[in-house]
Amino acid sequence: MNRKLLKTMNSTHVLSSKEIKQKWLLIDAEGLSLGRVASKVAYILKGKHKPNYAYNLDNGDYVIVINIDKVVLTGNKKTDKMHYRHTGHPGGIKEVSYGDLLEKTPEKMMTISVKGMLSHNPLGRKHLRKLKVYRGAEHPHKAHKPTQVTI
Repeated sequence: MNRKLLKTMNSTHVLSSKEIKQKWLLIDAEGLSLGRVASKVAYILKGKHKPNYAYNLDNGDYVIVINIDKVVLTGNKKTDKMHYRHTGHPGGIKEVSYGDLLEKTPEKMMTISVKGMLSHNPLGRKHLRKLKVYRGAEHPHKAHKPTQVTI
């Protein structure tokens, strides 16, 4: 058999960074559960929805989430679920309920939820930078012509 033909039959295509095409996607979170939206967003940011997914490359798309202030928290999560952070000083643990986050900074609540679903390394931080979250239906990324995604 021809060596060249044999080589192409047995080789696996490895995605390079030059072949990556990233799109802009729009998700309307109105009336949807926070966890379901966050898991779908993390899936898209990683690029797992593409047939040429590579775990070691930033192959995911940019995601714009609008109407995050109208997202739904099921069960008793508004009062019982807490977000903890530490100031770095002794005794500096701070906690805030998800109900308060939803009222004051829903963008931060969404970012925290998606961040927990991404890799905790430099690539995960790169994925998180491609997430854009807005309270209302307006966003400044109309020039990118984002494609609407339904969940």
